[in-house]
Amino acid sequence: MILVTTPTGRIGGQVLASLLDAGDAAGPLRVVVRDPARLPSRIRDRVETVTGSHADPDVMAKACAGADRVFWLVPPSLTADSVEGHFRAFTRPLADAITTQGVERVVAVSTLGRGVARHAGQISASLAADDEVRATGVHHRALCPPYLMENLLAQASALRDGGELAMAAPGDRVLRTCATRDIAATAARLLLDRTWTGQADVPLVGPDDLTPNDMARVVSEVLGRPVRFRPVDAEDQKAALLRHGATEAAAQGLADMTRALDGQGFYGAGVPATPDTAPTGFRRWCEEVLKPAVLG
Repeated sequence: MILVTTPTGRIGGQVLASLLDAGDAAGPLRVVVRDPARLPSRIRDRVETVTGSHADPDVMAKACAGADRVFWLVPPSLTADSVEGHFRAFTRPLADAITTQGVERVVAVSTLGRGVARHAGQISASLAADDEVRATGVHHRALCPPYLMENLLAQASALRDGGELAMAAPGDRVLRTCATRDIAATAARLLLDRTWTGQADVPLVGPDDLTPNDMARVVSEVLGRPVRFRPVDAEDQKAALLRHGATEAAAQGLADMTRALDGQGFYGAGVPATPDTAPTGFRRWCEEVLKPAVLG
């Protein structure tokens, strides 16, 4: 049996859809979800549902009983009192369930930066979570993307109304990207394969070597209207997050992540593309995903 966490999320939902498309090859599917009503009825009727948070030890023990493979993702939070504490709250129930319920394989969404990232906020916390899960000895694959293209969807109204693309990154440095569809496809492939063993990272780096200035140009061409790039520094980013209700810890963590990305370069030009795991180019993603969100 395969257990899918965050089945109503952007990545988890695509993973679940791919597994359902695989039919008998996937075998029984189970999801853990806070609100089963958020699952479309056509999906709800085809999966076993465990209601609750996968940060709850009892919920995870129940969800993992009889499951040999787990798709695992720590949902982001802007209201956590501690970035590290937020990741630990989800990681420890999984680690306990691996030990007590006999889970054999975990496919987790992580990040690039292992061995490089230092004091990098949410990125450092994510990498530490991988280490805690791996300490159980479970077979483990960490899916490691750089900047997610879908982050730009939050700016649909700014692109539509103001022609502005704002990012917490220097405009003239390459920023590697990845589409969530590629993360989900790789996760589903690994979950369907019962032969891999050991613990390893799986980089997911798209084919482009674009700077944010270049990305604004591509967005402009796809939308057919002028788009300019506006850099946001770490302190301005933090202040904006606080104004929108983020906790001090969450906002500071993202500011630390921004500084680490700028100074340590683990999402930068030196990272090679991985076409086997991340084939989607930025222009294609803009045409198929961003443009409908902005103009639709």
